Amino acid sequence: MTEDTDRRQQAEKDAPEEGAPPREKWANNMEFILSMAGEIIGLGNVWRFPYLCFKNGGGVFFIPYFVFLFLCGIPVFFLETALGQYTSQGGVTAWRKICPMFEGVGIASQVIVIYLNIYYIVVLAWAIFYLINSFRSPLPWSTCDNWWNTELCLKRISTFSNSQPVSNWSFLYNISFPEYFENITYVNDTEAILIKSPEEEFWTNRVLRISDDLSLGKVHWDLALCLLFAWVICYFCIWKGIKSTGKVVYFTATFPYLMLFILFVRGVTLPGAAEGLKYYLTPDFSKIAEPDVWRDAGTQVFFSYAVCQGVLTALASYNKYNNNCYRDCVALCCLNSATSIFAGFAVFSVLGFMAHDLELSMEEVATSGPGLAFIAYPKALSLLPGSSFWAVLFFLMILFLGLDSQFVCVESLSTALTDLFPRQLRRPGAREILVLVIAAVCFLLGLPLISEGGIVLFQLVDTYGPSGTSLLIIACFETIVIAWVYGADRFYDNIEDMIGYSPFPVLKYCWLFVTPLVCTVTLLYDLAQIRPLVVYGRPLGTWGATLGSLLVLTPLICIPAFVVVSWCRNPKTMTAPSSDLRQAQPHKPVLTVCNRVVFKAQAQPVKSPDESNEKMMMEEAERVDCY
Repeated sequence: MTEDTDRRQQAEKDAPEEGAPPREKWANNMEFILSMAGEIIGLGNVWRFPYLCFKNGGGVFFIPYFVFLFLCGIPVFFLETALGQYTSQGGVTAWRKICPMFEGVGIASQVIVIYLNIYYIVVLAWAIFYLINSFRSPLPWSTCDNWWNTELCLKRISTFSNSQPVSNWSFLYNISFPEYFENITYVNDTEAILIKSPEEEFWTNRVLRISDDLSLGKVHWDLALCLLFAWVICYFCIWKGIKSTGKVVYFTATFPYLMLFILFVRGVTLPGAAEGLKYYLTPDFSKIAEPDVWRDAGTQVFFSYAVCQGVLTALASYNKYNNNCYRDCVALCCLNSATSIFAGFAVFSVLGFMAHDLELSMEEVATSGPGLAFIAYPKALSLLPGSSFWAVLFFLMILFLGLDSQFVCVESLSTALTDLFPRQLRRPGAREILVLVIAAVCFLLGLPLISEGGIVLFQLVDTYGPSGTSLLIIACFETIVIAWVYGADRFYDNIEDMIGYSPFPVLKYCWLFVTPLVCTVTLLYDLAQIRPLVVYGRPLGTWGATLGSLLVLTPLICIPAFVVVSWCRNPKTMTAPSSDLRQAQPHKPVLTVCNRVVFKAQAQPVKSPDESNEKMMMEEAERVDCY
C-alpha cells in the first residue's frame, strides 16, 4: 500500500478499540473550534487578566504575558492538542499509548479536572442567584434598607470625601483608607470601624451569609437550588456526547461576545471611561523588572489556556486524523489573548465611570476575581440608568462564560473514563448514566462550598487545587516526556503525517529546552513566595496549610506512583509507545515548481515504474499555478 493511500484511509477512520463501539467524531471543524474556545475563554479573561494589567504596570504587563505565551503557553497548548488528535484518546490513555511509564501525567491532569468540576460551577450558582435578583427594581444590592444590611452600610462612599484623617477606616473590598472621616462624631479614635457598601453587604450577608467563626455551618438552600440548576443545564448540554456539545457551543461560545461587546459600547460612552482605560493601558516600565509581574504573567497564561488539565487532549481526540490542528491552535491562541485584552476595555471603562461618579481613585475600585464580578461591577451597573437591564446582560455573560468551561471539564473527565473502559462505557445509554453519576457526585461534593463557611473551602480549592505549582510541574513532565522520552523529532513526524507539513521548528526547541526551563524557574520563585492563605482578614492557620498541601500533592503523587506501577508490570516496555499507534511517514517533496514545494505521494507500482512516476510528476507540475 502506498503512503498516499495509507494516509487517506487513516484520515477517514480510526481503528476502534477491540470489542468496543467506534469513537465519535466532530461533525465539522467549527464544532471543535467553538468547543475549544468555550473552554479557554472563560471567567479569567474577564475578571483576572484586566486586573493583572492594572496591577502590574498597565501596558507593560503585555511584555511578560506574551513572552510566557510564546515560550510556554502556545507550545504546551499545541502539544496537548496534537497529542489528542494523534492518539484519538482522552487525557489518560493518550499518555499510556505514548509512554506507559508516564500514564500518571494523565491521571494528574484528571485530578485537576475533578477539582474544577467541584468548585468552578459554584461561581455559576452565584451568577444564577445574581441573575434572578437582577430582575428586581431597584437592584437589591444598591440600597441599605434590606434585612441583610447593617447599620454600617453606606450607599455613597463619596459622602465623606471632604473629611480630614483621624482614624483607620476600611470599606469597599476591605481596602484601608486613612484619609477620610475625621469629622464624624461617632468615631472612636481607639477603634477601626468597618464601613461597607451595600454591594459588599449583599455579597457577604445575603449571598454567602458567612458565619462569624468561618465554620461550615448549614448549607444555604437557595444557593443549593442554583447549584442544582447549573448542573442540570450542564448535564443536558453534554449528555449525548459531542453530538449535543457540538451543537450547544454554537450559542454558548458566541453569546458572551455579544454581551461583552454591548457592555463595551456602553462603557466607553460613560463619563470617566477614558480615565479607567488610561489606568488599564498606560505603561509603567519600572514594573518590568519585578519578579511578581513575570510570575503573574506566567500563571495567567497557564490558567487561561486550560493547559495541563487533559481538556485539550480530550476535545482534540474527536478530530479527524488529518485535521489541521496546528492552524486551529494558532487561531485559538490569538482569539483567547485578544478576548482578554478586549475584556479589559469593557471592564475598566465601567470602573472608570464608577470612580468618576463616586469621586474615588482607580486604585480604590479596581479588584479581581469574585470581588470584581459580584461587588465592583454590580456597583458600577447600579449607577447606570436602566440598571436592571445591564445587570441581566452582565450576569448572563458571566453564566455562559463559565458554563462553556464547566461542561467541557465534565466532558474531559467522561472522555477519560470512557477511553479507560471502552467496552463498558461506549454501549448505548452508558454515556448518559456516566455523565449523570459525575454530575451527581460533584454536586454533592460542592454543597459544602455553599455553606456558611463555604467561601473558605472555595478559596482553598481555588488557590491550591488547579494551582500554579501543580500546573507548572505537570507542564514540565509533559514537555520532557514528549521531547526527550518519546522524541521531539518523532512527534514532529507524527504531526507532519497528520497535517501534511512540519510546524514552525521553534516549537520543537521550546519542548526540548525553553518551556521546561521557564516553568522550573517560575515554579521555584512561586514556591519561595508562598504565604499563608487569608480569607476575609483571617489567616487559616495550620489546618488550611495542611489541606492546601494535600490538594497540591494529590495530583502530583500520581506521576511517580504510576512510574512504579509501570516498572512492576513490565520494565522492558515501560517507555515503548503503543504498537497500534500510526507510525509516521513524513511527506517528502517530489517536485519544486516556481519556488513552491509540491507534496505528493508516489503512484502505485506499475510495469514501468520510472516512466509512470515521471509522467505523474509532470501532470502534477501542470496543475501548479505560478505567482
